[in-house]
Amino acid sequence: MRPEDRELYLTFFMQTTITIKGTHCPSCKALIEDVASETPGISSCHVDFKTGETTIEHDGTVDWTKFKQDVEELGDYTYVAPH
Repeated sequence: MRPEDRELYLTFFMQTTITIKGTHCPSCKALIEDVASETPGISSCHVDFKTGETTIEHDGTVDWTKFKQDVEELGDYTYVAPH
């Protein structure tokens, strides 16, 4: 991505890091990233399944309550507020 494109991209998108407790394997990572890819407003998601640290690039329209609910419905995951 060209620097000027990245600057424009960052004008419209934000990056938020959350923790999702209970992740322990590549399947956990895939499940959560799949939910994120289907969530309106989220453009990318990366889950570190070893730590649960989840980095999400998004615009301002994400319904975080719904995303939290969708993640926790996947299994024994606990969504921890952004830090």
